[in-house]
Order: sequence, then structure tokens, then C-alpha cells
Amino acid sequence: MERTVIHYHGTKFSGGMTVQTAIKARHACVSYAHPETIEVVAEMCQSFILDNGAFSAWTVGKPLDIEGFRNWSSHWSKHPACDWYLIPDVIDGSEEENDALLDGWINGVPVWHMHESLDRLERLCSTYQRIALGSSGDYSKVGNGAWWERMTEAMGVACDSDGIPKAKLHGLRMLDPSIFSHLPLSSADSTNVARSIGIDSRWDRSPYAPASKGTRALIMMERIEQHASASRWSNTRGVKRNLELFG
Repeated sequence: MERTVIHYHGTKFSGGMTVQTAIKARHACVSYAHPETIEVVAEMCQSFILDNGAFSAWTVGKPLDIEGFRNWSSHWSKHPACDWYLIPDVIDGSEEENDALLDGWINGVPVWHMHESLDRLERLCSTYQRIALGSSGDYSKVGNGAWWERMTEAMGVACDSDGIPKAKLHGLRMLDPSIFSHLPLSSADSTNVARSIGIDSRWDRSPYAPASKGTRALIMMERIEQHASASRWSNTRGVKRNLELFG
């Protein structure tokens, strides 16, 4: 069987889209900031992960409700379809702030923010079986030149001399084939499908564009899921994709 990245789709769908139509039998990411879809996701999806909602809170300047997330994640992480959840983190926070939040989370996954030191990344890789990579600070825009420079440094620490990750890697906001096909990720997430299906201007350029929000979501998800992540880090940095598969 072909190895692939697990594609976790964010579930805050725009345009009145019902989750059942698009997400059935797929993998989902439910944010604590928008938990209204969790019951449907738990019943319909192959598996799901729980996002702590820190990024959403940060974008609107609100503090993260850590105790609320603790209670919510404690309940839903017991569901057999839940793979794992993100340990609360402080976007653009200090390493000391984020280290202080790590204790007491069973089966939680820590976030390494790209503005943090490579020493912290190395420490997390040696301590946890899985870590999440978060774009932050000067590297908040996924895929630009500065981002790839920093990601190259990170892969030098997170992977061994053969380019194999020392821990399973999850890419936050990296569910774009032009990104994850260059990285040895075990999984990635994004709300791109949920946000894009309700923007009519993105679909009006072709007379064959589907009008149904559900069909739009299915098309986008299928296109994303056709791509695998890289099996190892080979420093392609967005220039080519998975060419090592062809020798």
C-alpha cells in the first residue's frame, strides 16, 4: 500500500455547507474555537484530531481558554476515532511560556513554533513521539522564501542524516500539496477547503465550475488527497515534488 500523509480537513465550512456531505469517511480537524461540528465529525469521519484553538484566539487578540479546552479535549479524546490533540500553546510566545504549558497533557502533541530555537525543536523531537510544526513570527506566511529557509534549518534538526524524521511530524496550516509533498510529514491540516468553497469568485472562471458547495468541497479534497508527503527530507524546498520516487 502506498504511504501517504493523513489529510486533516478543518470543519468550519462556509456558505451553509453541511459537514456530512464533504467530510464523510475522511479525516477532520476540529478546533476548540469552532466546536459545533464535533458530534457529526465523531460519527462520520475515519478519524479526527482536536485543535486547541490557539491560532484563532491569537488572530482576534483573545486569551486561550485552557481549562475549557482541557475539559473538552478530555471528553472527546476518549472517542475511538480521535487520534490526538494539540497541547495548548502561545502563538508568538516565548519558549518558557510554551514549555510551562506542556505538563499534564496525556496523549497531547506539542507545537514547535518556527520562531523558536532549534534547541527546543531538538528537545521536543527527543521527548515526544509526535510534534506539530507551527508557522509563526517572521515565518508566519507558509511557503515564502523566509519560511523555506527556516524549514530547511528545522528539517536539519528534526531529521537524521538520511532525512528520516526523528519523531512523527504534523504540519499546521500545511495541507497544500506544494508544501507537504516536499516535507516528510505524517500528517497536515488546513481550513483551506472550508474557507474556499464559499468564495464564489474562485469558481466563476469556468462554465464547468460546480455551483454546489458540497461538490466544490469534494473536488478540492480529492485533489489534495491525491498527493503524498515526501518519504524523507531531501531539501527540494518547493522546487520539485517527490521526484525521488522515480529514481
